Amino acid sequence: MKVSVSKEDHLKAIFHLQQEHGTVTTNALAASLGTRAASVTDMLKKLKEQKLVNYERYKGFKLNNEGKKAAVQIIRKHRLWEYFLVKKLQFGWDEVHEIAEELEHISSRKLIDRLDAFLGHPDTDPHGDPIPDSQGRLQVRRQVSLAELPLNKPAQVSGIASQTSEMLELLQYNHIRLGTRLEIRKKFPFDHSLEVKVRNRPPVTLSAQVAKNVLVTDDEPPTEKR
Repeated sequence: MKVSVSKEDHLKAIFHLQQEHGTVTTNALAASLGTRAASVTDMLKKLKEQKLVNYERYKGFKLNNEGKKAAVQIIRKHRLWEYFLVKKLQFGWDEVHEIAEELEHISSRKLIDRLDAFLGHPDTDPHGDPIPDSQGRLQVRRQVSLAELPLNKPAQVSGIASQTSEMLELLQYNHIRLGTRLEIRKKFPFDHSLEVKVRNRPPVTLSAQVAKNVLVTDDEPPTEKR
């Protein structure tokens, strides 16, 4: 089924909100997309007609199985293009989101499968988000935020929750990127900021807001795809 660019944007936004909240309200979706609630209501009616979402009165919307499949394929394209832009064209990780937002609407499945093969079937994008495989399966990893990490426990940066260009620029400035090994040396009760030691570099102080958005793992093997 051919889906318009606007419908794809709505499906992807619903998917991400649904991951956080279970069901999605019209107002939450409008805020996520930066549009009016009335416009969202009109689009949700169309998605319901196409049997891509379910609606529960007074509860909100959820993607059904077909809707989830469509949304995951959009996310797959987006993250593959981000990986390509960073790894092959040397874009910075803070430069690629908007470009990938345009490229994700290319509909050729053959092109995306060949892109995936060309890139060596990467598991994660440049920000640590899992890339769905051709069947729509995602790797599930055990991650915690840096703010939750115990003192003096070595960990590795595995993802970034907030991927605004400002956040990514700040992390880059502090030499923190995917794969960076670090540990917390001190936690400050006053504002919950952290003194963080990055391997082979002097300690840096990160705010509580930054620490909550840096995801880390202790390098345990990922769970099987589902």
